[in-house]
Amino acid sequence: MKKLLLLLPLIIILIAGCKQEKLDINDFHTEGSVNTGDTVYISLGKQWGGFNNPSAMIMGHDNFIYVCDKDNNRIVMLNTAGTVMSIKTNINHPVAITQDYRDNLIVCAEFDTVISGATVTYSAVYKIDLYGHNHELSAATATRIVPVKSADFVTTRKYTGAVAFYDNSYYIARNGPNNSSIYDPDNSLIKYAPKKNYGGGDGDTLIGRVADIDPLSTGLISAYGINSMTSFAKQNTDFIATFSSETSFKVQWFHHYVSETEDKYVSKYTPSDNVAFALPDRFGKPTGTCLDASSYIYVADSQKDSVFKFSTYGVELQSFGGPTVFSKPVAVMHNEKTLYVLDAGKNAILRFQLSTDTK
Repeated sequence: MKKLLLLLPLIIILIAGCKQEKLDINDFHTEGSVNTGDTVYISLGKQWGGFNNPSAMIMGHDNFIYVCDKDNNRIVMLNTAGTVMSIKTNINHPVAITQDYRDNLIVCAEFDTVISGATVTYSAVYKIDLYGHNHELSAATATRIVPVKSADFVTTRKYTGAVAFYDNSYYIARNGPNNSSIYDPDNSLIKYAPKKNYGGGDGDTLIGRVADIDPLSTGLISAYGINSMTSFAKQNTDFIATFSSETSFKVQWFHHYVSETEDKYVSKYTPSDNVAFALPDRFGKPTGTCLDASSYIYVADSQKDSVFKFSTYGVELQSFGGPTVFSKPVAVMHNEKTLYVLDAGKNAILRFQLSTDTK
């Protein structure tokens, strides 16, 4: 009994010490922090600025951040501490970017040329070879993939999205007003792949238009108005697409369905599934998506000044935002428990963590 009485003050001191060390969420309710039910999104430090109307952002497979700095006509490469590592200039008005597993960057942008004394602007797609230039973006060669053939030089055709897959094949989203052709409508997904995938040599080859995707539908599985695409880090060719068209389904999961008789894209979820991801008119103007290591889906909605989060079952999780947090979020990415949001209104990258990830 004496031993117990002697130990009692020590036990009380230890308990008090533990209570003092317990994380108080209220300590993080600083400007930019956002409540989402029982969870708080915590703003992490200073914004990373210096951009001019940025349009897209990815976390590369090489763990560098790449930003399409649209009105500065450049691609900016940063590390995860926010340090600018390199800049590729003279990439006019870049609007979309992806990276394959050979570290090539695929960028949708523009280029100018002079025809009969007048400057003409074309939408274009470039491949930037980082691997061949020791990962020095400023020195890397930017090769124009399209337009190259005379038939591709059409000023009304716009290349608006790019997504690369596990086998280094990639899709380019193309939009335009001429969609009467059943073989080559402007609104299409165009597939490219390494020649060696087909027994060839170096470089990529045009495979053709991805089949069975309607060029004008405002329903599910359409090529009309795609403005961004994100693939899964898996051995499949599923992807998440966002849309600028009049569709009520402005974010869609394109699931590659293969059976003995069919090989096509179908929507992973439909309104009949009654999940938040597939509800009509859920989004305003989504312009970018990403997936984290657990395949949770994040959507940047520039009209609603919000970032939405969904599980792979289509259930909405910790969505947050509003005009006090964002001005025009256009892209989002996730790495090591940190959510990065590219805000075109603030011309900056904002960073957040869930309060549950800070413990």
